[in-house]
Amino acid sequence: MNQEVELIKKLKNPKFKNEAFKDLLDLYQERLYWHIRKIVITHDNANDVLQETFIRIFNGIHNFKEKSTLHTWMYRIAYNESIRFLEKNKVKTLVPLEQDANQYLKNLTQDSFFNGNELQLKLNEAIATLTDKQKRVFQMKYFDDLSFHDISEILNISENTLKSSYYSAVKIIEEKILAQC
Repeated sequence: MNQEVELIKKLKNPKFKNEAFKDLLDLYQERLYWHIRKIVITHDNANDVLQETFIRIFNGIHNFKEKSTLHTWMYRIAYNESIRFLEKNKVKTLVPLEQDANQYLKNLTQDSFFNGNELQLKLNEAIATLTDKQKRVFQMKYFDDLSFHDISEILNISENTLKSSYYSAVKIIEEKILAQC
């Protein structure tokens, strides 16, 4: 935790901000990329959203009030940027809601960077059937290994509600995968 405090001090100090931001990129770029990628699906879109996320972090670090960890604050920004991107993209493409799951899987399998095996594809097919809320909670808990407390801060939802969504999602996924076997 001392490293994070020191990094925040450097990020907020104009004299050390650029150097500290390079350290921040080294520490969090890959983790935030995968967090974003699970939401926006394609590599190119994830890179675009990641770039916007780090621009917001760089420009907004002086507003960070340190009520949460730096990690949680950045995940919240990445999540919000991802949702903003999806909303903007949905308006452009006008995809009907019932086609969202099919579009998700189509985008995933057509992405040249997807190298998943059959089980991973089944998992993603099952995830595609979840509600948006269940999907986000499941991905943050299962793939990103975030605590319910951190997810609660990122999504601004109570921990009990998150736990209920997560365990409902797990049950749905298990049922979908077992039905396919």
